[in-house]
Amino acid sequence: MKQEIEHLSTPASGGEGKFIRRRAFMVLAACSVFARTFAAHAQLAPNRPIRIIVPFAPAGSSDVLARLLQSPLQQALGQTVIVENRAGAGANIGMVEAARAEPDGYTLLLTSSALVVNPALYKNVAYDPAKDFAPIATLPVAPNILAVNAKGSLNSLSEVVARAKAEPGKLNYASPGNGTTPQLAMELFKLKAGAEISNIPFNGGGPATQALLTGTVDLLLTALPGAQAQVQAGVIRGLAVTTQTRWINLPDVPTFKEAGFPDVTLETEHFLLAPAGTPPQLLEHFSKATLEVMAQDDIKNRVIALGYAPVAGGPDAVKERIAKNVPFFKELIASAKIPQIE
Repeated sequence: MKQEIEHLSTPASGGEGKFIRRRAFMVLAACSVFARTFAAHAQLAPNRPIRIIVPFAPAGSSDVLARLLQSPLQQALGQTVIVENRAGAGANIGMVEAARAEPDGYTLLLTSSALVVNPALYKNVAYDPAKDFAPIATLPVAPNILAVNAKGSLNSLSEVVARAKAEPGKLNYASPGNGTTPQLAMELFKLKAGAEISNIPFNGGGPATQALLTGTVDLLLTALPGAQAQVQAGVIRGLAVTTQTRWINLPDVPTFKEAGFPDVTLETEHFLLAPAGTPPQLLEHFSKATLEVMAQDDIKNRVIALGYAPVAGGPDAVKERIAKNVPFFKELIASAKIPQIE
């Protein structure tokens, strides 16, 4: 094309000159159309909403975070943002739906550590966390908490261990689902304590917490954002948190480390992703808007108030966490002898 354009300034006579000029014009016109088409595909229609798929039931840590970010992201993007819960199969239903969505920028995924756990937990997972998603941002992490109904008789972690050893397998606990970090944190605790406590998985932290409140289960291990308010209200009793030091909003709840279990420190991470193939311009647009929102002081304060640690990183941070956590959880699941799910 460069040579053809240069011919425009080269003297030519008769039909040959007209042919060269016409051909050059057609090449330039085609390039212009291509550029406009490419730009159109990298832009969003202002009247079409962006949906954020949350692969869990309402009131869990991913859902609470999505609802918190919904309005400020909407303002930052200048685009309507809606949150859709697609719970089931340990978050696989929603994550597969997001992976298979049209990579046009109108579908995003806000998910938890299930993204990097499920490839080891399930025999067949219909997505690859590194290949089928385009990274946008890492989002605030949620500590996990072990709790009991305030009306129950258990008051400490040591009492839980004593009861579990005295009556193996009789105690049970609610988790937000198989493969979630709360469930894995509990399985790690059981390994370290030598205790048998049965897992009752639910489709998210909300249903799991409700099961504890109604007395359906003995214990609850869930992400802190979905349970913090009930602990503060005295409805449920926190026995231990997975943070290194006591959580700022629950100073009376000890850490697993204080109780003699320093390895039980798993937290629930969160990721914002798009289907693989989403235009790079849109990914950059989403990442920039997300990080700008997370840098706002009022958002940080709200995040902490809800029970999250206000960390955030760009696409490279997402890639790093995926590369590190997939093998980590594979080893943990194998060590805990958690059977793979069909």
